[in-house]
Amino acid sequence: MPGYELWGEEEKKHLNDIIESGILMRYNFESVRNNHWKAREFEQAIQKRMHVKHVQLTSSGTTALLTALNSAGVGAGDEVILPTFTFVASFEAVLSAGAIPILVDIDETLTMDPKAVEKAISPRTKVIMPVHMCGAMADVSALKELAKKYNLLLIEDACQSFGGTYRGKYLGTIGDLGCFSFDFVKTVTCGEGGAVLTNKEEYYVNADQYTDHGHDHLGNNRGAENHPYLGLNYRISELHAAVGLAQFEKLDKILSIQRKNKKVLKDALKEVDGVNFRILPDEAGDNASFLSIFLPNKDLAKEVSLELSSKGIGNAYWYDNNWHYIRKWDHLKLLRTLAPLYKEHKELLPNYANADFSQSDVIISKTVTIPISLLWTDEELAKKSEIIKSIVSNVLANK
Repeated sequence: MPGYELWGEEEKKHLNDIIESGILMRYNFESVRNNHWKAREFEQAIQKRMHVKHVQLTSSGTTALLTALNSAGVGAGDEVILPTFTFVASFEAVLSAGAIPILVDIDETLTMDPKAVEKAISPRTKVIMPVHMCGAMADVSALKELAKKYNLLLIEDACQSFGGTYRGKYLGTIGDLGCFSFDFVKTVTCGEGGAVLTNKEEYYVNADQYTDHGHDHLGNNRGAENHPYLGLNYRISELHAAVGLAQFEKLDKILSIQRKNKKVLKDALKEVDGVNFRILPDEAGDNASFLSIFLPNKDLAKEVSLELSSKGIGNAYWYDNNWHYIRKWDHLKLLRTLAPLYKEHKELLPNYANADFSQSDVIISKTVTIPISLLWTDEELAKKSEIIKSIVSNVLANK
């Protein structure tokens, strides 16, 4: 699943370029950096491959989300529609921007249900933010139509789906802005890092300035740069960008291995009655970092998950997960924050402690997800597929 599994000489080479120059910052120091600009090179490589006009690297996927929201002018009182199944960073970024996260049910794509999205649109809604979870896409066409119909921004949280596509276009390049994460367990890793993608010049200029305290980056003299806007320090370092650049050069290899390995597991489970699979709006565009299966009910899914773990098969049972599903997001439900929310902000937030997401509960509670490793040999893959098939078959036979 993660690019760190393919760490090698390529990463060391790019890192050594930076270590030898001693310039770890992405900006300035032109005379002593030996013409090494790893962040800039990484941005240009993404821009070229993904056919997007602008790329701004950030220090993480979380800061990419915050940068995208701020760059598009999303802030106090604006509503941002999100799915109930995502990583906590999605709603944390919305809250940190002063906006209101409006959570909606998912469907069997494991991403936001377009029907639930339309019901949630209000006069305060400014953004639809699909989250392309576990390597695959939301129903982008339906969501894009809703954004157009109601004159809303479409900001793609593609942090978990780098390299995935929808109808020939890369996820993260279809909406007004897209966000990626390059943390340690992502498809491509920088160790820590992120990116904002957009085709709109205004949003890119805002992102470039916002991530560096509002510097306009005009000219070579940093001390003479102006500060058109307030910003923060969300800069990526040259060290992190060097790792990401090397990893990006391996993207085709990573995707190829993931897709091959996932197909073997999925083909084995297709033979088991009672197993269904996550719906993929464009199966060819899946980056294949995870295989998600649906069992007939919650009890059987939990039993399968426990049995897989007992046999050394890594898996996630999201219904009991603290990070990715609303059921255990107590810090959001109870509004526990070290920085107290202002009164008006707090009053606008939905009562998530008592919200009904029964549609999502049914889907997530029957879901088991298996991460796809890049390191499995053919022999290991064959063995794992037989173990997984046997466990699922036995559990379902005894239901």
